[in-house]
Amino acid sequence: MAKPKGFEKPAGVRDYLPRAVTKLRKIEKDVLHCMSRWGYRQMITPTLEYYDTVGVASSTSDQKLYKLLNNRGQALVLRSEMTAPVARVVSSLLKDEPLPLRLSYHANVFRAIEEEAGREAEFFQTGVELVGDDSPEADAEVVALAIASLQAAGVKSFKIAIGHVGFLDGLFQEAVSGLPQAQEELKSHLLSRDYVAFRETLRRLELSAAQKQELDGLLRLRGGKEICGQALELSNHPVARASIEHLCKVWEVLVAYGVSEHVLIDLTMIGDFSYYTGMTFEGYASELGFPVCSGGRYDNLLQQFGRPIPSTGFSLKTNRILDGVSGLLEEEELPILVQYDALRRQEGLAEAARLRSEGYAVVTRLATGPEELKTVKRLDADTIQAEGELYGEIYTFVSFVSEHG
Repeated sequence: MAKPKGFEKPAGVRDYLPRAVTKLRKIEKDVLHCMSRWGYRQMITPTLEYYDTVGVASSTSDQKLYKLLNNRGQALVLRSEMTAPVARVVSSLLKDEPLPLRLSYHANVFRAIEEEAGREAEFFQTGVELVGDDSPEADAEVVALAIASLQAAGVKSFKIAIGHVGFLDGLFQEAVSGLPQAQEELKSHLLSRDYVAFRETLRRLELSAAQKQELDGLLRLRGGKEICGQALELSNHPVARASIEHLCKVWEVLVAYGVSEHVLIDLTMIGDFSYYTGMTFEGYASELGFPVCSGGRYDNLLQQFGRPIPSTGFSLKTNRILDGVSGLLEEEELPILVQYDALRRQEGLAEAARLRSEGYAVVTRLATGPEELKTVKRLDADTIQAEGELYGEIYTFVSFVSEHG
């Protein structure tokens, strides 16, 4: 195996330069502030977790977990998502707090990747978990908060697609009964959005014309509230019908929130996390072809930690928002320069301290002669690039000139 070069990084990780960090921290700050206004309290969990607890419970496939051993020989993992760690804390340190719990987080997570895939092995998530409420109101709350969070992050144009795991399960149990392998194959095509392969698989299955028509009708179930009625006509399975009735109630609450214009019902959507048990949703920015947020209900996850209570939540894919959404506001504060000579150093540094105490960003500089003094001027783009600096204001404390900048 070749030795890494001097400046080489592992595949899938990146350096964030100052301008990107400024944008990333603004997204983080604004989104967490939005979540706090909805009553969600921020928490932090360890980067390292035990494989036999959080690793096993995680939604991430075992092949994508970063695993390592500690000095006692115990298997650890780098957290691959935040829902399982939050579930661990809710089931232990927060077990005596009254329900429902509203928790938020911002964290980096890690997933092993194939180097040629061009994906990130480390990325950021900002999200919430609403624990202890299985009502349509709770599902609608996290969807409405996801919308508010995307707006707080600076995403101007987006759509939230909502579906329900139970509808697909009921539909497949009704139309492809006794063929679990075929069910998994059809679900796999839905997950990858490969509708051509879905229809091809459907064509090959030995099903009645009515069954094939029922399953093919699934691909047309995308739109507004009218989709609920069409879905009820498509399937008589009790699980499917109960799921659609729940989704209709969620829609009604979203209308009351005044956010239904951002939402569409997409019953072809299937969550790629094994612990989703009910409503699932994804958010798409208009200029990106992949989700910038995802979430749903996972009522069975906490049971793995000994506390069987319902939960729902979502996470923003902060890196995708940072990299792929144009027009995000950049508020880069230009620092004040305080320059001084050796005789007036104390005076200059005292002024710098005063300005910092008032909340300004300040840099200081020792000037040994008039030719080294910076002057107050706005530089053009070429000069900025050449000199590599730009100051909002300049304060000058020197003994060899009489005026201040």
